[in-house]
Amino acid sequence: MSAASMQGRVAFVSGASRNIGRAIAVALARTGITVAVGARTDSDDLRETVRLVEAEGARCLAVTADLSTSAACEAAIATIVGEYARLDILVNNAALRSNVPLEQIDDETWCRVRSSILDASFYTTRSAAPLLRQSPAGSIVNIGGVAGHAGIGGRVHVSAAKAAIAGLTRAVASELASSGVTANCIAPGRIETIRDGPLPPHFLERDTPLGRGGTPEEVAALVAFLVGPDARYLTGQTFHLTGGWHMGG
Repeated sequence: MSAASMQGRVAFVSGASRNIGRAIAVALARTGITVAVGARTDSDDLRETVRLVEAEGARCLAVTADLSTSAACEAAIATIVGEYARLDILVNNAALRSNVPLEQIDDETWCRVRSSILDASFYTTRSAAPLLRQSPAGSIVNIGGVAGHAGIGGRVHVSAAKAAIAGLTRAVASELASSGVTANCIAPGRIETIRDGPLPPHFLERDTPLGRGGTPEEVAALVAFLVGPDARYLTGQTFHLTGGWHMGG
């Protein structure tokens, strides 16, 4: 994909202060896209993402918002439109996840994880849809996860929300197709990111067939392809980026 082909496009990447979100923002910037980067709070990590995006020669806007509420999502999209007057690409990446046994998932934890993953993706997509319909190449990429497709103990709350993301993607793809908007989902497996703790038990118990974890840049490369001109006939799909750890549908 040439930078010229994406020049003038504007993307919003949520959960972009580090790891996969940051890599996606930088990869899109490298193709000539203006990038708004979202995070729950302002931080040195978010400012570093802005610096890295701008180092690629792209314009960048930091948007701080708790996207688990509809009002915050509407405000975030309005901020981006106020700055750039358009939105062409939406990448829903924000998420909270944790390992908690089923009987210990209390109501607050269930709602917090669900809202950070599913509610945020729905609210942001709903707010962005009118703008994406106006774009000559509107694109949505939802970052799901292997937990939504493989049976993983200790992650019932995460698995339920990530599975719903795949369903949300298919429904949105169907509804927005008449406007030329594509919607796809990426379900990463073990990705080597900065973590607050050790690898989740399911990745410690079984290695990938390829014998390594993926990188945030590999996820970002797939995102860049899906929002680019060569993927306009791809929509409603879930791509499993797991190194073969999960090979199901």
